[in-house]
Amino acid sequence: MGLLQDVEVFVSLPYLPDGVSRMKAKFAAWAPQALATITVSFLAMAQVGVSQNAPGMADDPQIAGALRQVSAQKIQANIEKLVGFGTRLTLSAQDPGSVGKGRGIGAAREWIKSEFEQYSKDCGGCLEVKTDSFLEAPKDRIPKATRITNVYAVLKGTDPENAKRIVLVTGHYDSRNSDTLDVNGDAPGANDDGSGTAVSLECARVLSKLKFPGTIIFLTVAGEEQGLNGSRHFARMAKEQGWNVEAVLNDDIVGGDKGAEQDRSMVRVFSEGIPAAASDQDLKRIRGLGGESDSPSRELARYIVEVDRSYETGMIPTMVFRQDRYLRGGDHSSFNQQGFAAVRLTEYREDFHHQHQNIRTENGVEYGDLVKFVDFDYVARVARLNAATLAALAAAPAPPANVHLLTKDLENNSTLTWDASPGGLATGYEVLWRTTTSPVWEHVQHVGNVTRTTMNISKDNVIFAVRAADKAGHKSLPVVPTPER
Repeated sequence: MGLLQDVEVFVSLPYLPDGVSRMKAKFAAWAPQALATITVSFLAMAQVGVSQNAPGMADDPQIAGALRQVSAQKIQANIEKLVGFGTRLTLSAQDPGSVGKGRGIGAAREWIKSEFEQYSKDCGGCLEVKTDSFLEAPKDRIPKATRITNVYAVLKGTDPENAKRIVLVTGHYDSRNSDTLDVNGDAPGANDDGSGTAVSLECARVLSKLKFPGTIIFLTVAGEEQGLNGSRHFARMAKEQGWNVEAVLNDDIVGGDKGAEQDRSMVRVFSEGIPAAASDQDLKRIRGLGGESDSPSRELARYIVEVDRSYETGMIPTMVFRQDRYLRGGDHSSFNQQGFAAVRLTEYREDFHHQHQNIRTENGVEYGDLVKFVDFDYVARVARLNAATLAALAAAPAPPANVHLLTKDLENNSTLTWDASPGGLATGYEVLWRTTTSPVWEHVQHVGNVTRTTMNISKDNVIFAVRAADKAGHKSLPVVPTPER
């Protein structure tokens, strides 16, 4: 088979990541340098489509400059520091003596807080460093009442109205070994989830040097390994206090484990299809419209793919259309349950010998979540993808409200209406559409600074969405319309 035929097979493979690996082996002897370009190019085309009017966004020079400041060396130092606390089990020591000795979750908590405070000092006090501390009652993995503390930093938006809009990045700083109740044994947690904690810290370090209309929260939570306790409390607090959380990025196991058969060009992005917070009426509408793949979380996943196209973060976000890995869960689901758009980012292929394991070697197999298995350059590229997404959203106008597709009359044309984007940043709107079988938005049309437009496209054949844009080309999250009779 010739090269052209190989390429045709490549782009037609139904499950592209495994196909990438097979084609790599086939092309390796032909042109190693060209191989990387071919692989990435065709994967990107398959992931986002190749329409000439495919959606895109502006490349903001300030954001691009901040992404260049992301440091693999800084990330390495932070992960090594976290591992140096011995164990960060949620049930481990938090007393002043243990904090002073630098062991246990209490010492890790205080160090994370001090890092956020240093970043704030470096930017003239731009970050508000806070803790969300609560007493968790005894339950399955918590034998006695335990103090759990989330640590976070708030980069408040500069525009009074848009500052009410929040985008958030999180990772869990607690760790565990084989026994979730082992308070004394080492639990290094370099990848799970020192890597995600390092992403939150690094995003705070580089983005705190910029100003955005919207607010960004850099969060680290505890209690994940005991049952998502920290994120659940934080998400409930956000809901109860009426926070307008537009997007949550949960980074959990993003270390690019060197022991796995890893694809270092990709990070998986998991998103729920049917919203966890959907009412019976919502479910009926979703079934009736074929909207099983258009939850706010899934639109956030698509947005991440589009951001990478604009900023070339060096990491290909690969959407996986399920809430999390097979029969597993993470902190983003706590936010989903409260009705917030939230996704999980995780390395392409995990090595389970290096998760939830006591440090040991058996039959030549090395167990334990150790620093030496973390690819710090991989984590840095994941951090760039996160930072680019956070910045793009915080710089953009608010999404349009009350987006509707008129259905009073039977006609092939499709009329959409919406309320103007709140906050005054929008200077125009875009209509996106894709075929019902496409995973990503395929087409876009700028319709001007209006709140109604008619498309010569049948609503039967496509999915529509509307988003706001400003004069600099920043784009909001897309909003899929609901029918209006």
